[in-house]
Amino acid sequence: MKQKGTREASHAHSWYDGDPDALSSQLDGFLGDVPDSINGSGLPIPGAKVVIAPHAGYSYSGPCAAWAYKALDLSKAKRVFVLGPSHTYYLRGCALTKFAKYETPLGDLAVDEDVVEQLRGTGKFQDIPSRADVDEHSLEMHLPYLYKRVAQTFASEAEYPTIVPILIGDNKGTEEKEFGKLLVPYMKDPENTFVVSSDFCHWGLRFSYTAYAPGGQVGQLQSLGRKTPRPTGPPIHESIKQVDHLAMDAVESGDHDRFVDNLSHTKNTVCGRHPIGVVMAALEELAREKPEEGKYRFKFVQYQRSSLVEDVNDSSVSYASAYAII
Repeated sequence: MKQKGTREASHAHSWYDGDPDALSSQLDGFLGDVPDSINGSGLPIPGAKVVIAPHAGYSYSGPCAAWAYKALDLSKAKRVFVLGPSHTYYLRGCALTKFAKYETPLGDLAVDEDVVEQLRGTGKFQDIPSRADVDEHSLEMHLPYLYKRVAQTFASEAEYPTIVPILIGDNKGTEEKEFGKLLVPYMKDPENTFVVSSDFCHWGLRFSYTAYAPGGQVGQLQSLGRKTPRPTGPPIHESIKQVDHLAMDAVESGDHDRFVDNLSHTKNTVCGRHPIGVVMAALEELAREKPEEGKYRFKFVQYQRSSLVEDVNDSSVSYASAYAII
């Protein structure tokens, strides 16, 4: 099947600035606020070809996402896989775009039709319905950042890498491992990079998640109700931080099963848990094949929240950025 048409930048002018100059300036500002070195390495980090970054409106998550994008090593990139969750329709399995290009206010990014066709040829992938593709923000929110970093890395548009947009559905741990194995050959290719799209805890009554750790005991999580008095122990936002850091520790462990088990225990509303799970499974497979210190595990470099929750009627979304070296 030939890819057709250009997927419009449907969230421009709302979730982020649609004016190219204003958007470019904003992204430059976010990237400029990130230090020039992380964990003793200058940025971008050599070999950091996989990142996790958030996908909320830029006024909320843009500063956090900048840490992942400034760490991302695009120097050898010929294509970038962008993996995100589906917010617009229920998906089981994984799905591929039918579009040939994705628009951003800064310029269009071409879809790698050959790789999409290779993946489609496995028989393991569905196609993203075009309307759902246009409505979905988990992929789109990364593309202006990606375009900005690509333009900073390459001298001409002819050198710009293509993209491989994939939605990752509501899969069990064993299914995530299967899709991870499908990606391993692509991860082995030094010309491929990967962006994993995920926010972390969505806390509040409107998200049906109000976990609280009384006395800071995260092993004794309880759900707060609308009429629950304000906790007298640690503030709610500290419980949110604890729950998020348990999930982040599980991601950093490189153990896919540990991450799945953690979310099963805490019920943390990490919306990109399945894209993270698939990529963790692929990295774990690589680590088994060729163990090497300092590779194949995510390292978190930034954690932020949209607000600091004090009361059960408040809400927040957490954002985290990480990189992994291949």
